[in-house]
Amino acid sequence: MNQEQQLETEIQTKVLTAPRVTPEHIESVIESEHYFTAAEGALGAYKANGDVHVGSMPNDLNATALPLLTFCVLVLRNGFTVTGESACASPENFDPEIGRRIARQNAREKIWTLEGYLLREKLNAGDQAST
Repeated sequence: MNQEQQLETEIQTKVLTAPRVTPEHIESVIESEHYFTAAEGALGAYKANGDVHVGSMPNDLNATALPLLTFCVLVLRNGFTVTGESACASPENFDPEIGRRIARQNAREKIWTLEGYLLREKLNAGDQAST
């Protein structure tokens, strides 16, 4: 059981019933997910635009560093996007699946903040309507 599941179990055990954002809600607002490495992104940009400003000409360091940075783009049901990334320090440890999982987790964390804000706005609007 991961930390999020443990926390959810604790909340349910304590019968905390006030409105809140749940893991299920977070998953429900995700329409699609997309993954790529910085190397794939740079290559795609070169192909699409023919010439992309990258700050410097490609070199051996870029060739070894860019594939170690994984991005996740989550498209939400309302069309908004959130991103997450995962950088691997040691090329020998790079695993694409682990990189994607960490990048998705980092993107998903941003949704919690956004959805928490939206819930607070709804609760506040309800409070003001009743006064």
